[in-house]
Amino acid sequence: MEKKVFIALAGNIGCGKTTAAKIISQKLGFELFDEPVIDNRFLKLYYENMNRWSFTLQMEFLIRRVEHHELIDTVPKSCVQDRSLYEDPEIFAKYLHGLGHMTHDELNLYFEYFERLNSRLIKPDLIIYLKVDNANVLLKRIRKRGRKEEQGITSEFLEGLSGYYVTFPQVCKNKYKVPVLTFNVTETDIRKNAGKEEFLAKVEKALK
Repeated sequence: MEKKVFIALAGNIGCGKTTAAKIISQKLGFELFDEPVIDNRFLKLYYENMNRWSFTLQMEFLIRRVEHHELIDTVPKSCVQDRSLYEDPEIFAKYLHGLGHMTHDELNLYFEYFERLNSRLIKPDLIIYLKVDNANVLLKRIRKRGRKEEQGITSEFLEGLSGYYVTFPQVCKNKYKVPVLTFNVTETDIRKNAGKEEFLAKVEKALK
């Protein structure tokens, strides 16, 4: 790339964000910022008791993603982030609140922290939204990757998240002023050559 570019991946659980981020990193030479899942101290507790741990988990993810943005601002080369900062407030926090796992006061407090921290952060130049039309496809991929703490996720939970993703590209564009490239991966396997080439071609076109 002639100039530094910051790309963030977005999409439902199991859509392939990590794979896509690694492809961009390897093929385009971007610095990779993985989603802070493996070392998350609250994730197992969250899946065991969402009522108790939803607010705590959302705050943990917020802090870690803010740290990513701060680091990305200091890195001279182009960067790719595995999951965008904006999905937590616009999708996960609102969804968990709607399910009754976060109180009104917890949601309001979360947004107070988010707005204060986000006001000084670098924005992505592009968000790539990996769209999956069928929750069962997501569930199959989640089962295949085998993260123990995720095995209790249901298709109904994923369908609820998908409902919030419908308007996510518009929210990013209108509220956060960040363009979004939507790429449907329901049937396209970006790990295989044809899918990978199609994906990279669309990414490079969007960046131009």
